[in-house]
Amino acid sequence: MIATTVRSATRVVSQYGRRAALSSSTSISDKSAVSSSCCSISAIRCSSSAALNNDAASPSPPQSTQTSSIPHNVYMWGTSKQGTIPLSLLQEGGASASSGGMFSTGNEKIVDHPMSLNLDQGALTSFLGDDDDDSNTNDDDATKLQQIFCGATGTAMVLNDGRCYVFGSNKNGELGIGEGPKSTETPVHVPLPDPVAKVSLGPNFSAFLTTMGDLYTCGYGGSAVNGMGCLGHGNMESYQSPKLVDSLVEDGCYASDVHCGEYSMTVLTTEGEVLTCGTGSFGRLGNLETLDQLYLEPVEMIAGDDVVQIASGFAFSLALNKGGIVHAWGKNNEGQLGAGVGLAVDVYAMESLPTPIEGLLEGRKVTRIAAGHSHAAAVTSTGELFTWGMHMDHEPKLENSLLHTKIVDVACGQNYTLALDQEGRLYSLGKGKTGVLGLASTKMTTQPILVEGIPAGEKVVTMSAGWTHVACTTALSE
Repeated sequence: MIATTVRSATRVVSQYGRRAALSSSTSISDKSAVSSSCCSISAIRCSSSAALNNDAASPSPPQSTQTSSIPHNVYMWGTSKQGTIPLSLLQEGGASASSGGMFSTGNEKIVDHPMSLNLDQGALTSFLGDDDDDSNTNDDDATKLQQIFCGATGTAMVLNDGRCYVFGSNKNGELGIGEGPKSTETPVHVPLPDPVAKVSLGPNFSAFLTTMGDLYTCGYGGSAVNGMGCLGHGNMESYQSPKLVDSLVEDGCYASDVHCGEYSMTVLTTEGEVLTCGTGSFGRLGNLETLDQLYLEPVEMIAGDDVVQIASGFAFSLALNKGGIVHAWGKNNEGQLGAGVGLAVDVYAMESLPTPIEGLLEGRKVTRIAAGHSHAAAVTSTGELFTWGMHMDHEPKLENSLLHTKIVDVACGQNYTLALDQEGRLYSLGKGKTGVLGLASTKMTTQPILVEGIPAGEKVVTMSAGWTHVACTTALSE
């Protein structure tokens, strides 16, 4: 009875509160002026949720993951499938450009080395097209590219004012552009009530996280065969446009990160709680069951662990807590859970509960994690890089060739890994058939190699690894 009362009360506030001040008449550029009123109303909603525990502190909206700094340059490479790389914006600018190239394989274009995007105001505006929303497009800074997210088969660009544009495959409505084409090489604006902070473009559905901590999902909702509930809306309906996951609002939760798998979704809240929904096959929801979940539910085995980062592959997930311990769950047919060589790895291998990854990671404090299709990677506090999975290493393997430098971040694509060191240098390893290694070659490498296509005087700041395409942003070296 209490839970029903709380949900009823919070629904009223969620419907008229968190978004009340952000009505359709308020442009994104004006929303900072109303943020304090939004937060005060949100506090009312959160306090009713916390009524179940008088000692619980009310959740607060996430600190924006956006940064006020605008990248000096943005580089992309890999294979452009259905328009995932904006070829019209590419220009030579890398040191290794002369030894590589752009070439076609069927209907696909392969860019095997980093090429910069033409971020000139006129070129970018022309590429994005006319915008019909109420944002102040006359503001030069507002229309500058700030972030770029590479997904399974799509790409998202977020501008400095929080507007989001998407392009690539849209076969299941995963781009959130309404009743549009099955794919688009032309970017389409995704209208959302708040600035976008993070985008996760999965192979069948996608999620948009706003700076207010709200989560919107769209695309394939599931089926009796593939599993249902990955969008978190309590049904298996598919949506062509982003729809608010209102159960988070009702429960007084704010999302701080989200990752889309094949048919499941993993969400991290500002309170360090991990939630999952979607198909339960292979234990990918981490709740001991293999049943589907229509709504986001907590992963109980790591409740209270103060999780600080999550990552999801095709059918498995990772969670990193404050203590630097990594838990993994889901499918383990290629050793992607890092469970060790003692475990028989086959097509049915799985772990339905979060299990600490030990082996060489035991006793080390992990600071960053990443997940690819069926492999994963981790960075430790001392700057070591570990990789595992993809039928190569069933437990974490130390990348000894990088011990001369300190690795600070990592990203995983479909079958490759990118590592960033403290000097802003980028390294890659894995399968290079699609040009994702950025080495002016399509050969495979099992050892990390420096990506030399970033010009001297620039350092990589962020990177995003899609299945077959890559983007990174740079700043001027100090």
